[in-house]
Amino acid sequence: VPLSIIWAHKPVCPMPEHANIPELMTGRWPKDAGVRKYTQSRVWRAFFSGVDKSVKLWERMPKKPMRRSALARAEEWTLKRLERSDGLGAIFPPIVNSIIALRCLDYPLDHPILEQQIDHLERLVIEEEDSVRVQPCFSPVWDTGIALNALLESGTPPNDPAVRAAAQWLIDKEVRTPGDWQINVPGVEPAGWFFEYENACYPDCDDTAEVVMGLARVALDDADADQQRADAVRRAITWLRAMQNKDGGWAAFDKDCDQQVYTHVPFADHNAMLDPSCEDITARVLESLHILGFTKDEPFVMKAIAFLLERQESDGAWFGRWGCNYIYGTWLALWGLSAIGFDMTDSRARQAAEWLLSVQNDDGGWGESPESYDDPTLRGRGDSTAAQTAWALLGLEAAGVSGGAVTRGLEWLLSHQRKDGSWYDAPWTGTGFPRVFYLRYHLYAVYFPLLALGVSGRSLSSATE
Repeated sequence: VPLSIIWAHKPVCPMPEHANIPELMTGRWPKDAGVRKYTQSRVWRAFFSGVDKSVKLWERMPKKPMRRSALARAEEWTLKRLERSDGLGAIFPPIVNSIIALRCLDYPLDHPILEQQIDHLERLVIEEEDSVRVQPCFSPVWDTGIALNALLESGTPPNDPAVRAAAQWLIDKEVRTPGDWQINVPGVEPAGWFFEYENACYPDCDDTAEVVMGLARVALDDADADQQRADAVRRAITWLRAMQNKDGGWAAFDKDCDQQVYTHVPFADHNAMLDPSCEDITARVLESLHILGFTKDEPFVMKAIAFLLERQESDGAWFGRWGCNYIYGTWLALWGLSAIGFDMTDSRARQAAEWLLSVQNDDGGWGESPESYDDPTLRGRGDSTAAQTAWALLGLEAAGVSGGAVTRGLEWLLSHQRKDGSWYDAPWTGTGFPRVFYLRYHLYAVYFPLLALGVSGRSLSSATE
């Protein structure tokens, strides 16, 4: 929507001679840079290209009926979503777009709303001795949810002060106001959690499932606080069930936003207009449902299991949409299936475990480069990292695999732990958009190894009793 405002005004800003696109390139400019590669229907491509040309022809008209009212509605839409949020979507691209859009609408730089958006943008900037970097966003709810579960799985008591503090912080972040998700899910009470510090319009299924797993196992001493916790969990599960897609899976932010025809719209940048079901999110939701007492015999759970099994690759692996890549997806698929009660002696589970074993590195760890999104033959291949080694170990644990490979994986983690108790991963293991941009979650190399060691330690203790 802010981009529509910008397009309507087409602002131009003079730039110094050195500030241009080629200077951003570190190598030669690719011949096919900016060229979209179409792989589907030529009919729909031609249709949307025709519509696009018609709209651009209309754009050249000296008078544009309804333009003023359309801009007013776009402004209203944008301002409403700046409320209860650290910028539009609480992420870099729409924050920048909203700032430019507001300037196009003649908001002065000292206007309180514009000052606030600029402040949100500046908070994303990391200044170091010889460089300046911009983070896409913050991830505190995500990090806190996973850290909470890692602590619980590694033996931290559910009433530990740190656990209770994290739980209360998460409870206070629960979404209780309407959002855009309600367009496809009307009549459902607002609930769930977002990814950032504040982003109330856009809770997501991945964060909600992760937080629910932690809150469901926490013990709060105060009766009122514990009731607040239980109510938040109840609302979240109701919300998650309502967000299940027709194909049985769960997407990140929306329901049934998966019409492939829209990938042919000329401005459908890396297909970000869609929010289809994801294997990794669906598996995480299954785990949260298990913790809340649901079983594999529930009809909606059976649909989710069927979705996961249908999405398994021919070699036994699963694609990872939000983590790099097949190691992430395969871990979560096995973990979710095992949690919900799927028979892990089934040939499909065994094949997935065998795939994980087949891609173990000689040093005992596991790793996978983001290049596997461009070239699937590279799946499961890359330098060992703490996070990806932990994911593989957790997947093998879910599949009931023990033995030398698991021992070597655990030894890799232990031998690479730093003196302060943490790990460090140089490669990036988080995924923003496959084939577009990737993320480094600094805590991935801390709480995922802790989770893997905690789960493995508990398993080893049970085996020796």
